[in-house]
Amino acid sequence: MDISALQHIVVSALEDIKARDIEVIDTSHNTPLFDRIVVASADSSRQTRALARNVHDKVREAGADVLSIEGEDSGEWVLVDLGSIVVHVMQPAIRAHYRLEELWNTAPASRKPAQAAAGK
Repeated sequence: MDISALQHIVVSALEDIKARDIEVIDTSHNTPLFDRIVVASADSSRQTRALARNVHDKVREAGADVLSIEGEDSGEWVLVDLGSIVVHVMQPAIRAHYRLEELWNTAPASRKPAQAAAGK
């Protein structure tokens, strides 16, 4: 399946169950492992699991493969691996802690020298 069609299915599936702050990150120039990361927030572990399951179901209905789903037990962070797209559905505190968007941001971040960051 074409990457843009798969991305559209994923985003629509997340919007169906009211995911918040959906962000699509193009990683095709950063890694050969996958082309996109989709990050979305959910208000509860129940909604996190429901969002991941809806992505799974909609992708399967469209005839594409779902390689795996991880994290459904706790529901704080559920990952859906679609091969070319990796979907992260996270509760806000987990998302704020791990800041995946910053990890995959290709623009240089402003950094302080180690001594200044340590307060010396």
